[in-house]
Amino acid sequence: MTLMTQRFHCAGVNCLAVLKPSKPDNSSYLFTGSRDGTLKRWELNEEDATCSATFESHVDWVNDAVLVGGNTLVSCSSDTTVKAWDCFSNGTCTRTFRQHTDYVTCLAAAERNGNIVASGGLCGEVFIWDVEAALAPVTKSGEAADEDRSSSTNGSGISSLRTIGSSNNISMQTSLPQGYVPISAKGHKESVYALAMNDTGNVLVSGGTEKAIRVWDTRTGSKMMKLRGHTDNIRALLLDSTGRFCLSGSSDSMIRLWDLGQQRCVHSYAVHTDSVWALASTPTFSHVYSGGRDLCLYLTDLATRESILLCTEENPIQQLAMHDDSIWVATTDSSVHRWPAEGRNPQKVFQRGGSFLAGNLSFSRARASMEGSTPVPVYKEPTFSIDGIPGIIQYEILNNKRHVLTKDNAGSVKLWEITRGVVIENYGQVSFEKKKEELFEMVSIPSWFTVDSRLGNLSVHLDTPQCFSAELYTMDLNITEKPEDDKINLARETLKGLLAHWLSKKKHKLGSHPLANGELPPGRDISTRSITLSKVEVDGTPENDSKVYPPFEFSTTSPPSIITEGSHNGPWRKKITEMDGTEDDKDFPWWVLDCVLHNRLPPRENTKCSFYLQPYEGSTTQTVTQGKLSAPRILRIHKVVNYVLEKLVLDKPLDSLSIDGTFAPGGGDGSFRSGLKPWQKLKPSIEILCNNQTGLDT
Repeated sequence: MTLMTQRFHCAGVNCLAVLKPSKPDNSSYLFTGSRDGTLKRWELNEEDATCSATFESHVDWVNDAVLVGGNTLVSCSSDTTVKAWDCFSNGTCTRTFRQHTDYVTCLAAAERNGNIVASGGLCGEVFIWDVEAALAPVTKSGEAADEDRSSSTNGSGISSLRTIGSSNNISMQTSLPQGYVPISAKGHKESVYALAMNDTGNVLVSGGTEKAIRVWDTRTGSKMMKLRGHTDNIRALLLDSTGRFCLSGSSDSMIRLWDLGQQRCVHSYAVHTDSVWALASTPTFSHVYSGGRDLCLYLTDLATRESILLCTEENPIQQLAMHDDSIWVATTDSSVHRWPAEGRNPQKVFQRGGSFLAGNLSFSRARASMEGSTPVPVYKEPTFSIDGIPGIIQYEILNNKRHVLTKDNAGSVKLWEITRGVVIENYGQVSFEKKKEELFEMVSIPSWFTVDSRLGNLSVHLDTPQCFSAELYTMDLNITEKPEDDKINLARETLKGLLAHWLSKKKHKLGSHPLANGELPPGRDISTRSITLSKVEVDGTPENDSKVYPPFEFSTTSPPSIITEGSHNGPWRKKITEMDGTEDDKDFPWWVLDCVLHNRLPPRENTKCSFYLQPYEGSTTQTVTQGKLSAPRILRIHKVVNYVLEKLVLDKPLDSLSIDGTFAPGGGDGSFRSGLKPWQKLKPSIEILCNNQTGLDT
């Protein structure tokens, strides 16, 4: 799969993490994780934010991220992995953990203990990680032991991981050092959506669709208590520094304060009119900031129950992060906003007036909202914004199977050229349906790729053998330096173009070029499976045939990313320009390497299509001697026209197809490429219809 990537986030931002400077003169950093599958590091100055690194390795939504130990960023994703990153690098992933079996939805870290992280996800899985042990170097003997353990436990043991080194190269390792297994906190019967930990990391709380909060001892993974009170999914949790008090936000629209010592709910706050998805507290745990599906950010005094509406966003609020006297707000939009919060002295906000007393029943706020007493926000505009770009929400693969029409959430309609990975037309805010009708072409080409927009960008999927089913003539691709009847396989040339820079770097690293027949030097077999394939393509074209065209060109300024999976371990993701040729061949599918390195395609049936030529109903055209014919997978209609003309004008016996699938007239020179024949100079008028459509190429 290839992704048309962007410099900014192009999908909703799910998580935030603020790294404050270790020295007064240093910059602060904001880390953002998005539904586009990437994390970004923003260097924050007075009124400026610069994207100084993109962390790209997850292959699905990034759901949460936490900072541990001052220099490690830990993220989790719907791709079922937890990843550790060097947060000051240019995007270096130091370890990938594949312990979870389903989406990983949330993380928790201890403020004063940089050695512990907890992860939670679907299927009720909660794991507690010793960061130092988990990130320890993997020994060779440990690899073998972990591989044996993984296979013998049928997925319940340690799974594999992938490491991207300091040069961002891909190398393969097992998931964890020998002997280390994360602690499993077992007890959830349903999915987990929220985690929180106290400062020292000895108390962990979790919540989810069971509507109950579970409290764990992180040293053993044992359950300490279970707290009930919410009536819907628990989406956000906070613990105070001591681990005594817990705040929870739920899809039932309520915020609850729990005393873990008394094992009960001591206060309920009816502030929101819809699901509460995000919580953040002041350093003293005296006030809570809350946001959610109702687009509102509230500040609530936990002691007096006084609440005030700080601001409203244009989209549902996903996560909050305190930064001195400000608060960063992430929403389902690709932009991030910073609002005033008076985090050090929140009473300043209440002095502005407009506060209300939070009720303790969820319907009280909803009723007040219906009665027209919705509070007026204190702040109208954020003090600063990190803008994202619109994400793709609608797409259509056009009939020519090279162009895709897209529409983003700003209403802009664009036309993409898949074989080059670029936008070739930006139509602006026009009707998507009308533009699709305008671009319709009466052509029939096999589907060789699929697309989706789950990550906010255009994701193009290629899979063998169907991706090699589409061919076009050179004249259709405006390739003038080759005979117009030569056929080009779209997937082959697209893959060659996509990996052209990688292949060039790979040749340079090897210190020699491939041999004449496309083989690599001895000792560099790409895989057992690929080198056993036939040397001749089933089309009858030798693999070193001269009919090899320049690869389609992809942009190096806005390069696409590749998501793929090799012969061992899980999928990986990387920009094509960051691949330096040292990647392990086993990281790639065998059929991709066989295509790019050897110019070979997977075996396929040499199928032909049968069709009939008959006079049009009601016409005076005479019947062709024999109307049943066959053709290869693609055939230009003008060849059929020429055939019919010759048969009608010269009335010759039925001719057969030549080996390459073109029509060859009997008694002639066997080709239509060598000038006009006498009967062609007569220019008779013949029209071929297929399903009552004129001029269809098939």
